[in-house]
Formats: sequence, C-alpha cells, structure tokens
Amino acid sequence: MIHSLVKKKAFPKKMLIATCIGFLLVAIIYIYEVYFFTFNYIDKTHTQKGPGPIPSPTEAYTANAYYEPYGGAAGGVNVWVEVTHNGKMNKVQTVYYSDAKSEFTMEWVDENTLYILNDEPHYPESNRSIQLEIGKEIYHENGLACRSLLMKDEYETCYHN
Repeated sequence: MIHSLVKKKAFPKKMLIATCIGFLLVAIIYIYEVYFFTFNYIDKTHTQKGPGPIPSPTEAYTANAYYEPYGGAAGGVNVWVEVTHNGKMNKVQTVYYSDAKSEFTMEWVDENTLYILNDEPHYPESNRSIQLEIGKEIYHENGLACRSLLMKDEYETCYHN
C-alpha cells in the first residue's frame, strides 16, 4: 500500500481484498479456538490409563486419570481427570487438564471434593496441584476452558496458571 502511494500507481484491489480475507480468516480461527473450546478436542487416540478408578466415599462419583503423550521422543505428557457422576446416567465431566509432572495422584477429601497432586518436587514453580469441588470447579492449565463460551455453564469457578 505504501509502495503504491510513493510510486503514485494504482493500488492493486485484488491484493487488498485477498489480504483482508486472509486477516478475517485468521481472526475467525483464533476466536473459534479461544472462545469455543471444549474438552472434546483432546486427542484420545494414543492415551494411556492413569490412576483410577477412584470412587468417592459414598461412590456417587468415580475419578479416572488419563495420559496423552505429545511431541514424539522430545515431547511431554498431558494429564486429564474425568469424573463420572454415577447417579446421573453416568455423566462424565472433565475437571482437570494439565501438563503431567513426575508425581501425580488423586484422592477424595470428602464426597464432593477431589484433591489432585501434580508436582515436580525439584521445580517448585511447576506445581499444578489443586483441590476441586466436583460440579462447581475445574482446572485447565492454559485457561482455554475458562474462556470458553461453550463451557461456561458447566462450572462456577475455573482455575488456570
């Protein structure tokens, strides 16, 4: 555009239209990825079973963890926790998603509260442990679930790093 002004030539309208369409497509994809996130996007083809099933004290809920390797030999592993509501036609809700650390365990604090330990002891800043009230709180490490318009009715509080 500046080149056309300096040379006093007509600006190529087709180039302007193509550039505007490109920017619009990038903006639409970004908005879709950020504000329309669901846990359905987790790649479950190469998952590995983690700790669980861990029933709650009255067995109203069951927690299961799964590992998702990414990046090949130099990559890492993500972990997510699904809670099955045993009384509600076995409704499954993902309540936790993060990068997996070397120490990962889950335990029920009470009937509705699950404590998830996800820590790397030699790196204190990498602690991703949290206590979640099932049905009210979720955790997503990079916050995509917290910004999602599609998921806002599934929780009251969303935590992220």
